[in-house]
Amino acid sequence: MKTHKLYESATHTWFMFGRDPNKPDKIIDTNQYMVVTKENALLMDPGGIELFSSMLNTIIKSVPIDKITHLFASHQDPDIISSLGLWDQVLEGATLHSPWLWEGFIRHFGMEKITYSPIPDEGSSLSLNGVGIEFFPAHYLHSSGNFNVYDPKSGILMSGDIGAALDVDDAPLIVDDFEAHIPRMETFHRRWMPSNEAKSDWIRRVRKLDVQMMCPQHGRIFKGEDVNRFLDWFEQLEVGVLNTK
Repeated sequence: MKTHKLYESATHTWFMFGRDPNKPDKIIDTNQYMVVTKENALLMDPGGIELFSSMLNTIIKSVPIDKITHLFASHQDPDIISSLGLWDQVLEGATLHSPWLWEGFIRHFGMEKITYSPIPDEGSSLSLNGVGIEFFPAHYLHSSGNFNVYDPKSGILMSGDIGAALDVDDAPLIVDDFEAHIPRMETFHRRWMPSNEAKSDWIRRVRKLDVQMMCPQHGRIFKGEDVNRFLDWFEQLEVGVLNTK
């Protein structure tokens, strides 16, 4: 599994983990993200159970395991959170931040030591050694209880399945040709984003943020003007309609 450093300042660092060439063939490749401050780390959507050993071995090369005091799950899907029961065995005193709606589901993955901190529908925030992290509502995109993570200082928006694309393992980290990238994500967004109203509301709120980098769960990262290109493209895309004829 590869490690990428997306942002670094005097207060905190953003890491991305993924593009695992050794993952099982039929397992969807996922991007995992982590924010590290002086004393703490927030690990976001830590991945499926099949990737746990690879994730653990990769992460401990960047931070001590006891520094991971917070986890985040954007929603209930197994590709991003089924490893929870294994993280529960190696982390001491960690807190999982996740939508209140999915607590009864996510606990099926195993939670004996990790504390569940439910995120209300309107969102919430977390301070990591003075670094403010926002849990940003993204309901129905594609889950009925769903959140992104926004870091105002770095301008990074971890967007979950929004912006996701199906790509090859050795694809570039950053979108380098937006028009060529559209076919990799169009079918996914039409099928998995069920509400045009929810989509429009999310776009309206994201446009008010200073997003420098949009980091989805699958595929490449959008940077600079490609963030606005994505918002413009997504805004005109008809979603939640499946032609079965």
